[in-house]
Amino acid sequence: MKVFVTVARIFTGLLFIFSGLVKAIDPKGLAFKMQEFFEAWSGSGFMPGLMKTFDQYALAFSLIMITLEVIVGVALLIGWKKKMTISVLLLLMIFFTFLTSYVLFTGKIRACGCFGDCIPLTPIQTFTKDIVLLVLAFFLLFSTKYISPIAKPFFSFLYILSATILVLLLQWYVLRNLPLADCLPYKKGNNLVELRKMPANAIPDKYDYVFVYKKAGVLKEYRAESTPDSTWEFVDRKQTLSQKGSNNIPVISDFSLTTESGNDSTDAILNTAGEYYLLYIKDLETYPKNWEGDLSLVKTFINQKKTIFIVTSQLEKVKKRFNDFWIANNIHSSSIKFLSCDATVMKTVARVDPTLYLMNGPVVKNKWSWTAFKNIN
Repeated sequence: MKVFVTVARIFTGLLFIFSGLVKAIDPKGLAFKMQEFFEAWSGSGFMPGLMKTFDQYALAFSLIMITLEVIVGVALLIGWKKKMTISVLLLLMIFFTFLTSYVLFTGKIRACGCFGDCIPLTPIQTFTKDIVLLVLAFFLLFSTKYISPIAKPFFSFLYILSATILVLLLQWYVLRNLPLADCLPYKKGNNLVELRKMPANAIPDKYDYVFVYKKAGVLKEYRAESTPDSTWEFVDRKQTLSQKGSNNIPVISDFSLTTESGNDSTDAILNTAGEYYLLYIKDLETYPKNWEGDLSLVKTFINQKKTIFIVTSQLEKVKKRFNDFWIANNIHSSSIKFLSCDATVMKTVARVDPTLYLMNGPVVKNKWSWTAFKNIN
């Protein structure tokens, strides 16, 4: 029996550590996924006020959840405070199973993000995984007598404390810099134009259409192949999905760059010849206090006659920031173009705000967070 308990404990502990670390390399990804849940629940009428409040603290919840996963995993491996650890493990698995079942059975959220963006799992895969872990958690709960600590309490506490500090430091570093492993569609080396195209093996959705016509106050529905004569007045067209397609969503489906006049210039920008820069600014309120690294960087690029586009979801605020700087420093900036991009999309494009991309045509050649701007020449 003890062998089975040991195997279950090691397997569950390692999986929790892995799950926490794979999300710790991109904690904002988990925060955005949490916001999806809060928005879905709020939209369904479940405590909308509380869900909106939770939405504001999604990043804090993400940091806590990731850290807790790693702590529980380490505690399981070393047998630290086994009853408390397994109780927390069981509560977490009940909560995770609820989330994955919500994803699977409602279809309101595409994926739960259990292993981050680097290891995408289908809803059925994540639900199955959590059911297995839930069973193991119950098994361990009734088998604590077979679990022995591997170290004295003081050293076990040091292991837990070290793991906590290390995972928090890792997340702090990533929040200031870019994810350690970039598994998003906009990673270095990707061709954004190609990823915006429909997959070659895409099967489109099929729809049935019904046309509504009116005559002498009477409404009648007709299929496309049997529409009435000209004495009937067209009223409406109804569309219903008859056959769901597959693989018919591009990897990048919602990315667009809009000029100040409202024109979609995505293809034109991405097909710019040679090298150019895209400076993504999502929210000025998240900037470090009194930081002017983006202003200095753009000034340097202007002096070097490099091509740069400033992409933002706060067009007027960002324009004012740069225009005030240029006026104060007597800088001629007519070559700088401002582009708008949806704030939700920019969460994926630029995990850190601001982020600079070096492009070569449609290909992402390199990218930097704001902490590295001073080292870019």
